[in-house]
Amino acid sequence: MTSALSVENLGLTIGGAKILEGITFAVEQNESLGIIGPNGAGKTSFFNLLSGLREATTGTIHLGDKEITKLKPHERAQAGIARTFQTSSIFPFLTLLENVRIAAQVADGSSMNLTKSADKYKEVLYRASACLEQVGLLSKGALFAGSLSHGDKRRLEIAIVLASKSDVVLLDEPMAGMSVENIPALVEIIRSLSKVHKKTVLIVEHHMDVILGLADRIAVLNYGELLTIDTPQKVMDNPTVQSAYLGAEL
Repeated sequence: MTSALSVENLGLTIGGAKILEGITFAVEQNESLGIIGPNGAGKTSFFNLLSGLREATTGTIHLGDKEITKLKPHERAQAGIARTFQTSSIFPFLTLLENVRIAAQVADGSSMNLTKSADKYKEVLYRASACLEQVGLLSKGALFAGSLSHGDKRRLEIAIVLASKSDVVLLDEPMAGMSVENIPALVEIIRSLSKVHKKTVLIVEHHMDVILGLADRIAVLNYGELLTIDTPQKVMDNPTVQSAYLGAEL
């Protein structure tokens, strides 16, 4: 079976400084891959390469059988990659339903004619409502997105991802800024992406308990290189990992 996402010898150099070098691995269909490492390890830079915000200096990226190394960000989104960021990225002056409806509309290839009433898009409205319901936000669909709490904004981002019909989802520190009491509910929503919606999920996260609870495998980045990739238990037991992060917070 073709891997959902694969990278080979992926590297990024900026101003002569090597940010990432020689990253090679594949992520399987419906797999959840955790990506860990200290600040400056290259985690967000890696996501920038996958989503097209940065162009790789070396190597290739494949989404299934399709090489996407040179595609622009919107082309990668159309090909099937969705991404969330450390800081919530939503339309604050649109309602929750409108935010998700736009993603559903784009996924269907529908015209973004803003002069048409939303009632003209009954199918995408239905799907947008269903996505909001799946993350527990349907009752707030008429609210402006900017009025949401931080935790609900994270939920809204997941609803947008669901509406996009993307096969591969990149989650960049989804728990950042979340209150402790709201983390378990968001963890279950993220778990459903692979277990229920059959998406392939790559997640960068500093909360080790979250990564250990969600990931099928964990990739460890260290100074821009892939230190290891293995099951959570084997990664935690790896003496090289323990040595590399002695006294450092993952």
